[in-house]
Amino acid sequence: QVQLVESGGGLVQAGGSLRLSCAASGRTFSAYAMGWFRHAPGKEREFVAAISGSGGRTAYADSVKGRFTISRDNTKNTVYLQMNSLKPEDTAVYYCAADFVPAFVMRVVTTETEYDYWGQGTQVTVSS
Repeated sequence: QVQLVESGGGLVQAGGSLRLSCAASGRTFSAYAMGWFRHAPGKEREFVAAISGSGGRTAYADSVKGRFTISRDNTKNTVYLQMNSLKPEDTAVYYCAADFVPAFVMRVVTTETEYDYWGQGTQVTVSS
């Protein structure tokens, strides 16, 4: 069982930056591929970024490439999402998710239905 707690959301002006954090419980954090998803009002939840268990592989949605960076610190059981050059259309509730994938596999998971564990979400609002 993995418990995930997101933090770092808030209100920011367009062009600004935020860093989201997701702290995970458990002692085998590196055995989990991690991902960030977002859910905006009136839209379906969508993939944002993903990282393999070791951190050696990452993947991004086209809409955030070049602006967002996913990273992880396995010594702190935490995954991060650095968000720069934020736009109003980035406004959403952001969720982190975990999927058990042995670290040596170095696989990123971009499909929502593959994830087993989800956090409660953190609100990001970007004003124009």
